Amino acid sequence: MQVSEIMAKALEFISPDATVQDAATLMGELDVGALPVGSADDLVGILTDRDILFRVVAEGGDNMRVRVREVMSSALFTCRDTDTLATAMDIMGAYHVRRLPVLDEGGQVVGWLTLSDISRRLLLETGTIRDALGELSASGQDV
Repeated sequence: MQVSEIMAKALEFISPDATVQDAATLMGELDVGALPVGSADDLVGILTDRDILFRVVAEGGDNMRVRVREVMSSALFTCRDTDTLATAMDIMGAYHVRRLPVLDEGGQVVGWLTLSDISRRLLLETGTIRDALGELSASGQDV
């Protein structure tokens, strides 16, 4: 299975000059724990909820003055849309990251792959969840 088959294709980027307050608001609106920083053509970092928590909140920073560029993670680990899921999982495991920007062959960001995407897909493909849900539906039990 290729990364392109399960990656999220709709992405919202945040500017490195945006405030952490703006980023946190956008994260809440999108219900996500991280945002790519920059643009599809110029990815400069990733801002996670943990970056905000540990680098702003825990240090008593002013989220209306601190800029995304000051607290984002700038070490970028990516995969290609043509990579196999196993390759992407190897990258995530090797660098201890939970999400990867996905690049096309031209180096442009075309997607986002998360551990949640992977686990959801693998659980559904093994049939375990599907079979359990089928049994519950057949038995008529409310869960």
